Amino acid sequence: MNTRILMIEDDLEMLDLGRIIVEKEGWEFLPAYGCEEGLRVLREKDVDLIILDIMMRGLNGWEFLDIISSDENLRSIPVIVLTARHYLEDEEETERYRDKFTHYIVKPFSVRDLVEKIREALEKEHHSGKGVRARQIS
Repeated sequence: MNTRILMIEDDLEMLDLGRIIVEKEGWEFLPAYGCEEGLRVLREKDVDLIILDIMMRGLNGWEFLDIISSDENLRSIPVIVLTARHYLEDEEETERYRDKFTHYIVKPFSVRDLVEKIREALEKEHHSGKGVRARQIS
């Protein structure tokens, strides 16, 4: 069973970079241009981890976290926030949502750091006994 990583981002170049990083590690890459598309992917595919940008038009990353954390089939999917905003710029939101994401990485980022955080989140999920693969939205 191949590990599936969903990246939700509104920058096509960042999605391309995400694909290169994820596929180089042997994981399956699922791109989503924005949160609405990310929700559609979650309805169609099983996902092991989400890489999520915060600042997007329409539904933003914080709102996306609210949606998936209220769904019992999705709340256990590890989420890595990957954003250009330093957490101190959004300190109030970051604190309020802290229990809804696994890691917070600021762009520009080190590829090694991102891969390490992905591996750590997947390993933690695997050892939690919940299983790695989340169920699709019904």
